[in-house]
Amino acid sequence: MTISSNLGLVGCGLMGHGIAKNLLAAGHTLTILDHPGNQSCDDLAASGAALSTNLHDVAHAKDAVVLVLPSSPEVEAVVLGPNGLLQHLTPGMLVIDATTAEPESTLKIAAAVQVLGCGYVDAPMTRTPKEAEEGRLNVLLGGADDDVARARVFIDAYAENIYHGGGVSAGHRLKLLHNFVSIGQAVVISEAVAAAQKGQVGLDVLTDVLATGGAGGAALERLRPYITDKDVSSYRFAIKNAAKDLDYYTRMAQALDAPSQAAIALHNVLTGALTEAGDGAVMPELIDILGGD
Repeated sequence: MTISSNLGLVGCGLMGHGIAKNLLAAGHTLTILDHPGNQSCDDLAASGAALSTNLHDVAHAKDAVVLVLPSSPEVEAVVLGPNGLLQHLTPGMLVIDATTAEPESTLKIAAAVQVLGCGYVDAPMTRTPKEAEEGRLNVLLGGADDDVARARVFIDAYAENIYHGGGVSAGHRLKLLHNFVSIGQAVVISEAVAAAQKGQVGLDVLTDVLATGGAGGAALERLRPYITDKDVSSYRFAIKNAAKDLDYYTRMAQALDAPSQAAIALHNVLTGALTEAGDGAVMPELIDILGGD
């Protein structure tokens, strides 16, 4: 049985909206930071969420605050910036950071939170906004065992699978490892489809061949609706964010003295696509960008 808790949430975008929806459905009380970058929160307000433009309201008397932000600079600004979250935390609170972030930044933010007697768990997600709305995300955790156990009470509301990878930053390292592989597969498939179009190979046949062979999997299934029908709904992930994730992964690998040649090549493809298409392009559109359409 879920015990109702009082939560705050910063970052109600494509993923954050689904998280908020499922936290409310599980019986938790929720205050959301009202921000221009949010998706529409009208349905969440109708379900009982409070909206505030003040971080004090989002954090005051809360059991935990969930962050679902675009990247590490935004997390640092929200937590460490002037009148940031650090000014409003009280001992015993828990910060759950669901952002895809740089591990070194994660360690810095966690240390600042823990000095105040608060817990910190990095909890990035895999899957898409569709699974976020359905409460079926995969969540990757980093943090102390006690803090992770506390966080799971809330995360259970929006996750299908939960993995604890180790101490603080392990969740963010797992997310970058995952995204390196999954984004890499999507880039390779996109390049192959662009080549197939130039070679006048039937795309329906190509997708069937890939799906029934060694190239089958989640990346292909997310791209398939666009390959066949120009439908982006299964993979609404911005090329800009994919490039950011590959940049984070490359820097992490280099800091670990691990190989990064493939990641660098993938990052170059994505940044080149951004130069042509701009920040609003999503991953399925990479097929047309690479094909010169």
